[in-house]
Amino acid sequence: MRLIQNMCTIAEYPAAGSAAAADYCLGAAGRRLVKIAVVGASGVGKTALVVRFLTKRFIGDYERNAGNLYTRQVQIEGETLAIQVQDTPGIQVHENGLSCNEQLNRCIRWADAVVIVFSITDYKSYELIGQLHQHVQQLHLGTRLPVVVVANKADLLHIKQVDPQLGLQLASMLGCSFYEVSVSENYNDVYNAFHVLCKEVSHKQPPSSTPEKRRTSLIPRPKSPNMQDLKRRFKQALSAKVRTVTSV
Repeated sequence: MRLIQNMCTIAEYPAAGSAAAADYCLGAAGRRLVKIAVVGASGVGKTALVVRFLTKRFIGDYERNAGNLYTRQVQIEGETLAIQVQDTPGIQVHENGLSCNEQLNRCIRWADAVVIVFSITDYKSYELIGQLHQHVQQLHLGTRLPVVVVANKADLLHIKQVDPQLGLQLASMLGCSFYEVSVSENYNDVYNAFHVLCKEVSHKQPPSSTPEKRRTSLIPRPKSPNMQDLKRRFKQALSAKVRTVTSV
């Protein structure tokens, strides 16, 4: 398993369903694609979770998340899949409910599956889970989107505010898988949380070539506007020269 691409912001990502998105997602390999969004409150360790899954490494400090898109390859039941993981900025709660901007909503709509993260050291992040799960499902009306609830920072028991058992009970009530992890201490639990989502999504996808792959093969790449402009100028200059020679 290796990291094959990283750091593309949500704003830079092509619109879902567009030819550009299809070309970007599959690339030259044409493998089946699984798209996962990681969401949750600020400070729960979303970026650390994503980077741990991608690289097996833990880095304690990160700059404020701008919403990065990462890709790696994963073996699922003998097949190599391209896994895209969209990290997202922390969600805020106001009096009227969740504060989800259009960038975040577009990211959730784009995803085939979602990881909802809370921290056992932050009770407010736990309280977000139900509302966030409801919001995710509202953006995918008519389909049941696979969701995993992850309780992070399991190693910080001395400042625990949430019993992980509460997370398990809530996830069960919502019909989600649940994983208690310590991103800093245990890679296997992190990998398992993502693996179960990849497996569930791959079972719902067709086993052969995907619509994205077919679209990619049928749509030619546009020519460079700069090259077209140079050709036009060259023809104009050549025509002018011919007119000058003729007049002489």
